[in-house]
This record gives sequence, C-alpha cells and structure tokens, in this order.
Amino acid sequence: MPRIAIATTEEVSTAARPLLDGVQKMIGFVPNLFQTLAHSPSVLSGYLQLSQTLSRGTLGAREREQIALAVSELNGCDYCLAAHGYFSAKAGLSDGEIQAARAGELDALTRVARQVAENRGALDDAQLATARAAGISDAKLIEVVAQVALMTLTNYLNNLAHTDVDFPPAQ
Repeated sequence: MPRIAIATTEEVSTAARPLLDGVQKMIGFVPNLFQTLAHSPSVLSGYLQLSQTLSRGTLGAREREQIALAVSELNGCDYCLAAHGYFSAKAGLSDGEIQAARAGELDALTRVARQVAENRGALDDAQLATARAAGISDAKLIEVVAQVALMTLTNYLNNLAHTDVDFPPAQ
C-alpha cells in the first residue's frame, strides 16, 4: 500500500498536467512514479529536465540504464529495479547484463557508479585512477555523478512512498 498516493487526474495541477502528457507521449503511459512526483510540479519538472539533459550527454541509453540498475540495487528500490530492468531490456541489455549491472559488476562504468553511490562521491585516488584507466573521461565521470543523483532522488522517493510497481517485476 503506497504511503504517498499517486496524484489523481483531479489532483494534478495545471503546471504538472503538460509534463505528465509529455511522459504519456514518450513512454506510452504515465508510470506511478511520475504521478507521485506530480504532487510537486517543480520536482517533476526538475527531474524531467535533468533526465532529458543527461540523455544528450556523453552517456548512451544503455550506459544510463546500467547506472540506474547499479544505484537502484544499492538503494534497495524495487520500483526502479523493475522500471529500469524493463528499459534496460528495451535498450538491448541481456538478462545476464542486467544482473551484472545491478551488482555493479558489468563494467568499469557500473563499478564507478556504484562506488560513487556507496561512498557519496568520495572515491579514493585508486578508484579514480582505475576508472580513468578504463577510459572513463572526466565528462563521463561528471555525468555518472549526475545520473547517480537522479536515481537517488527516485529511489529515495519510491522507498519513502512505497510506490506501487507498474512495470514487470525485476528478476
């Protein structure tokens, strides 16, 4: 049972309505997470803006999904594990790759993302050197931090709200 109910059509403000309509067009439905975020149109807008901006960065869709899985596993967010398991499969990740990403062991990117989340960004010199030796540029490192922050927002909200999962359950 959710502890923060999704915003119903009647409750959605005029500021949030066009944002949810955009999600509907993009995904094909409005997931419960977005209807929960709609209680605060400013947070919904900020989330969508950062997500859209990061989609134009140096990290591809597969990489962003891998990070989402690693961080969501660490944060224990069943909602995001289901959602990003679904989106990861659509982005071409195999079941084995999804499991490895969740464990933060798929590649250097998922390892560094998990380290950033675990250590609240305080990587030691050896961790940073390992990431750079694996070809992770400073631009990607910065985007990893932003992606971790974005996922932490939704993970924490879903963990607080007990958002009903409306994606196929994660394996």
